[in-house]
Amino acid sequence: MELRLQDWQEVYQGKDAFGPEQVRTQAARCMDCGIPFCHHGCPLGNLIPEWNDLVRRDDWREAIERLHATNNFPEFTGRLCPAPCEGACVLNISDDAVTIKQVEVEIIDRAFEQGWVNPQPPQVVSGRSVAVVGSGPSGLAAAQQLTRAGHQVTVFERADRIGGLLRYGIPEFKMEKRQLDRRLDQMRGEGTRFVDGCDVGVDLGVEELRATYDAVVLACGATVARDLLIRGREYEGIHLAMDYLPLANRVVNGDLSRSPISADGRHVVIVGGGDTGADCLGTAHRQGAASVTQIEIMPAPPEARAQANPWPTWPLILRTTSAHEEGGERSFAVETERFLADDNGRVRALVLREVAMHGGRFTPVEGTAREIAADLVLLAMGFTGVQRTGLLETLGVDIDGRGNVVRDHDWQSTVPGVFVAGDAGRGQSLIVWAIAEGRAAAAAVDGFLTGTSMLPRPVSPTTMALR
Repeated sequence: MELRLQDWQEVYQGKDAFGPEQVRTQAARCMDCGIPFCHHGCPLGNLIPEWNDLVRRDDWREAIERLHATNNFPEFTGRLCPAPCEGACVLNISDDAVTIKQVEVEIIDRAFEQGWVNPQPPQVVSGRSVAVVGSGPSGLAAAQQLTRAGHQVTVFERADRIGGLLRYGIPEFKMEKRQLDRRLDQMRGEGTRFVDGCDVGVDLGVEELRATYDAVVLACGATVARDLLIRGREYEGIHLAMDYLPLANRVVNGDLSRSPISADGRHVVIVGGGDTGADCLGTAHRQGAASVTQIEIMPAPPEARAQANPWPTWPLILRTTSAHEEGGERSFAVETERFLADDNGRVRALVLREVAMHGGRFTPVEGTAREIAADLVLLAMGFTGVQRTGLLETLGVDIDGRGNVVRDHDWQSTVPGVFVAGDAGRGQSLIVWAIAEGRAAAAAVDGFLTGTSMLPRPVSPTTMALR
């Protein structure tokens, strides 16, 4: 573990961790299921049994064709998706599931190494133009599909580099940015245009946007973070996770010599037990934190499926990420009552108390309050929806009660010609949902522009709520 923390490279190093023979062994475990429930678990509808069988037969070239048939970016999902497909694997009834994610990674990494991933420019140009606002996985998926359908696509990103959360929200130890850059090179070769450092609605006015492009895809994400507005929130040293993680990535990119928000030598407390909290955990360890504690208001999940959580539903069990393997403490069923500060106004501790569920609400347990040291607090409690000011406000799109952009059965917002995909319309979710929605919205835009579309629609707004 100490060696792992010495750099920011991906923790799992492909063939060094899981060789081709092991991958083939796993692929061969894939059963000839009467009903492959892995499809039920995957929003993208990945053809998992098909490419598993191709890997088993050592036909890697055809395997990447099958993989790319449903997934634009398997190098992203294979590293970042929590793999609901594995939870739905038939083998999971009585044995360990097939390591579907690792097979996926091996297929795409081999494809890049062999030079099988090349630009696929359109054969026919439509003469129509589309603006995609946001360059995360949903926006990139929509852009690639629309470019290949023959439209001129421009992707706008307000950050200084393309990639959205893939660029600045995901730590390097989970996915090195070379994975992103080589896919962007492919998209440029296909004809997709990228404009970074452009805040649409501010740097590019809405009137100009609508006059220049025949359709607009909003893939701007759910970027408003959930805050913890309790006593002491104003103290120095308390930060949102998405203020902390991008700075660490900028250090790795060479933009900064040191992060302005560093865990070096500090006692770090992360409020939130999800994936973003785990990303903060691994980052804090690599920055040299004195201690790291991750707290969660929910009770600790069971080690194995509960009776009320049967296969093939997503297993609600305790999960240990690579960051958790590296150290730190985890505390469940607690909430932060207030922050305490030193004489200089910097946070020095949290007052925690245990909670219990009564009538569907968390209530504090009397006599359980305690202090824990914390001179750096990171709030990783999820997101509450889209940023309404600026572009969305000026466009005039409707926002629902959950903070998401309203859209109809055809991915169109309440403003004609403006479509919505990914977290902006769904709320904070998984990368596989983002890519699936980007692909589906692209098909809707293509149909809007041309009257018909041959692009696939893996999901629809009317059915995705059932998944």
